[in-house]
Amino acid sequence: MAKKLWIQDAVSKHKKGTLHKQLGVPNSKKIPKSLLTKIKHAKIGKTVKNPSKTGKRRVKVTRLLKKRSVLAHTLRRLK
Repeated sequence: MAKKLWIQDAVSKHKKGTLHKQLGVPNSKKIPKSLLTKIKHAKIGKTVKNPSKTGKRRVKVTRLLKKRSVLAHTLRRLK
């Protein structure tokens, strides 16, 4: 039985680089984990301060931004 690559199927539907674009972080750099965690725990509609020096200083949390950041946070833990 062939090994099923389940995560590639889940991620292939999403547009590459949209979270980078929303946060103002260049594609060549990683998104700071502290920013992803702040967005993950913030309520929708609130504004979050960026603790790092890369990207936008303040980001308004939307439902789509929160979904993308949770996915990025989860994928970061996978090997």
